[in-house]
Parts: sequence; C-alpha cells; structure tokens
Amino acid sequence: MTIQTIETRERGLAARFGGAARAAAHWLSLAAAPSFATMAAIAAAAPADMLCIGMHEPFSLSGMVPMYALMSAFHLGPWLRLVR
Repeated sequence: MTIQTIETRERGLAARFGGAARAAAHWLSLAAAPSFATMAAIAAAAPADMLCIGMHEPFSLSGMVPMYALMSAFHLGPWLRLVR
C-alpha cells in the first residue's frame, strides 16, 4: 500500500462521511494499544487453567501474554504521534 493509496482512501472517506470518519478512525487507533495492554495484564493475572488447558507455563514465549504485549507495542504509533 503506497502513501498515494492511503491519501486517496482518506479523501474518499472524507467525501463520503465528512470529518466524522476521520475522527472515528483517530479514536479507534488510540483504543488499540490500551486494549491489548489490558488483555496482556488479564492474561498474566488469570489462572492458567482458566485461559487454556494446554498452557504449561504462565510466561512462556508461546503464550497469550507475549502476543498481547507485542500487539500493544505495535499499536503504540498513534500514541507516540499524539505525544510528539
């Protein structure tokens, strides 16, 4: 996906929905990182047998906690742009 494609898509959304689509997309992008961080905390605090029977260690690299932590880190971009 090129920058020109993204800009064209944004212009199409703005023409169709006005500024509401852009505002909704902005707020949804800010919701991703805290949501994944919360799910990582819940997965780390919950008993292993409640989440997955096959999970042997609570902090294994193949578990849900590292996956949610990585997803939270990958979605930090909008927050970093907001702070900057």
